[in-house]
Amino acid sequence: MPYQMVQESPTQARIDLTPNRSLGPHGFVWFIGLTAGFLLLPLIAVLGTVVLWGLLPFMGAALWGVWYALTRHSADQARLREELTLSRERMHLTRHQPRGHPLTWEAHPYWVRLTLLDKGGPVENYLTLSGSGREVELGAFLSPEERAHLHDDLSRALARLR
Repeated sequence: MPYQMVQESPTQARIDLTPNRSLGPHGFVWFIGLTAGFLLLPLIAVLGTVVLWGLLPFMGAALWGVWYALTRHSADQARLREELTLSRERMHLTRHQPRGHPLTWEAHPYWVRLTLLDKGGPVENYLTLSGSGREVELGAFLSPEERAHLHDDLSRALARLR
């Protein structure tokens, strides 16, 4: 699960949400290796000619572009996360963005309304928290099934705190 619920005490809990990392370090090495192989395959026809030296920089630039785009995206995904802390007195959500300042939201858990829109929202199983005059989305990077499970777990945690 890309989220982890930690019960710190009977009256406190914390939920850490992280996006799913679909390409790990081992898969990254394989992908770059296969891409390099496929990019070099057409160069076999021009081995031993001057044309090889003309095409080689472009193949290298294409491979570097793929490598750069994947590492940049992967690094951004590693920095994206949400932390939700729950206690009887307050509920605090912090979204750590890949670039920029963290976004925060806070409300009293008694007045918080947890909503899961099956259909009709921007995405399937749209999960929001409402309180203190604001409505915030929770787990935007989760799949619809994961948001439904998170809704159930968070509903139980809120019921214990009230």
